[in-house]
Amino acid sequence: MKTDPDLASAARRRFLGALGLGVTCTGAVTGAAALGLSAAVSAKTDASAPGGSFPTQDYDWTKHRWGFGVDVNKCIGCLRCVEACKAENDVPRNAHQFRTWVERYVHVEGEAAMRIDSQQDPVNIAASGSQKEYRFANRYQGAKVDKAFFVPKLCNQCSHPACVQVCPVGATYQTVDGIVLVDDKRCIGCRYCVQACPYGARYFDEKRGVPDKCTWCYHRITKGLNPACVDACPTGSRVFGDMLDRNSPVSLFVRNNRVQVLKPESGNSPNVFYVGLDKEVS
Repeated sequence: MKTDPDLASAARRRFLGALGLGVTCTGAVTGAAALGLSAAVSAKTDASAPGGSFPTQDYDWTKHRWGFGVDVNKCIGCLRCVEACKAENDVPRNAHQFRTWVERYVHVEGEAAMRIDSQQDPVNIAASGSQKEYRFANRYQGAKVDKAFFVPKLCNQCSHPACVQVCPVGATYQTVDGIVLVDDKRCIGCRYCVQACPYGARYFDEKRGVPDKCTWCYHRITKGLNPACVDACPTGSRVFGDMLDRNSPVSLFVRNNRVQVLKPESGNSPNVFYVGLDKEVS
């Protein structure tokens, strides 16, 4: 399927065409109007097989618009989501490269600033005893804690993805159903996308020589499955579904809760919707 490009996409294609890169970028994306999540962005629309659409002939990406929800009030910081993601997506088994991660926010009585750490913190790595397993150290035992909570984070699959805009070769692109992916064969490893992401959701895979990121397990969701992190969560903190289906888990989540997004001022229009975000979270 081909869609009409907007002016920015057309200008970008002409620029890349002049460099002989032959990048195809079209767009048509909608989001949650209440949060300003609507606009046209660059999208990859070439089908992988006659009569079908990427990634398989049986999947029609024009009939889906994926969304993700996170209930901060339910997250217990068990990090099963992180381990499931690593196993499912062959993410390097170390404590420094992740497609999804969890941050712990703790306010100790008498302190002005919130303390923030994640599974990458050296104290937490030591507590787990391995860089392949992840735990939060009980470092606040005995401390007077006013409040504490965990915030899962991952790629926001933005409607206006900055990473797509800065990629000079079109290796980072957005699918018609709203997922931002990386074409490893086209990527030149410049890391512009890593720097452009306001959420820190990308890392550079030195072994492969390309950036990597969460794809909401695109290979699973296009087959009717949930992302691995959603299935692994024991408390239902993570919610996933099709925004075009009014009765999907994520549609009900957005409709029945007062949701927020991270860094709305960035203009990226993220599509991960949070419940229970504290003002300290960014």
